[in-house]
Amino acid sequence: MTYLLNQLVFLFQRLDWLGVLDILLVTAIFFIVLTLVRDTHAMVLMRGVIFFAILLSLLTSLANLPAFSWFVRTALPALLIAVPVVFAPEIRRVLERLGRAGFGVLLWRQPRTTTEVLMETIQTIVTSAARLSVHQYGALIILQRTDSLEEYAETGVRLDAKPTPELMLQIFYPNTPLHDGAVIVSDECQVTAASCVMPLSSSGVLNRSPERQMGLRHRAALGSSEASDAIAVVVSEETGDISVAQGGRLIHRLDRERLENILMAFYRTSDVEQRSGGFFVRLFASLRKRGRED
Repeated sequence: MTYLLNQLVFLFQRLDWLGVLDILLVTAIFFIVLTLVRDTHAMVLMRGVIFFAILLSLLTSLANLPAFSWFVRTALPALLIAVPVVFAPEIRRVLERLGRAGFGVLLWRQPRTTTEVLMETIQTIVTSAARLSVHQYGALIILQRTDSLEEYAETGVRLDAKPTPELMLQIFYPNTPLHDGAVIVSDECQVTAASCVMPLSSSGVLNRSPERQMGLRHRAALGSSEASDAIAVVVSEETGDISVAQGGRLIHRLDRERLENILMAFYRTSDVEQRSGGFFVRLFASLRKRGRED
């Protein structure tokens, strides 16, 4: 222990402003990575990896264990290869989000719709969800924000129509050609496509919740919110309950008033600054929001 304390004192004596900057950069990278994998299976695995690494460091530094140290040095390259394989889905999801965002999100971008049109679209979505809930028509409506959903729109049928409650009821009427899949509403407040195939959630949130019996629509709603910054409105075909997914979280059992308030809050508090601030503003806004939730 005395040797370890002497080493720490020696390191602090050699520390300069470049060293402090180096440590801050590494800390920021770890913080962003941990934030991105929070509430996923990767978080549990990462805790195990961190605990294992700390345990190995203590054993090799506090005691003279030649055989054990040799084993750690030999096994370390295999661990470095295994970690990307274990975290492949999370790494792929992050890279996909960066790839879809593109270079343009690093710059300032002008909102593509006026406030009046946006509020009218939100009212349309709220009215549509309420009517679908009354009839217990299963539905999944994806509201695009800054991340492009073009690759998912290509899996469905192009409509490029103005969103109306009547259109939504017709699309999600049972046994019609377009009732399966999701409707994507673009950031220009147009129904881009219907019957779209969305990614399913791999976070396991529904498996750990009392609602683990929920079907593919809810998993697709969660998956869409994990793979992009979109807002997903889902109506249960069995119960008629309305839910909203955003940022990998699902809010259940909403009535018309609560749904409207939640959508308004999402666009009022985060979407305006995200649309006008680029990737880094969106990143820090997300981190700040999660910090407030904690």
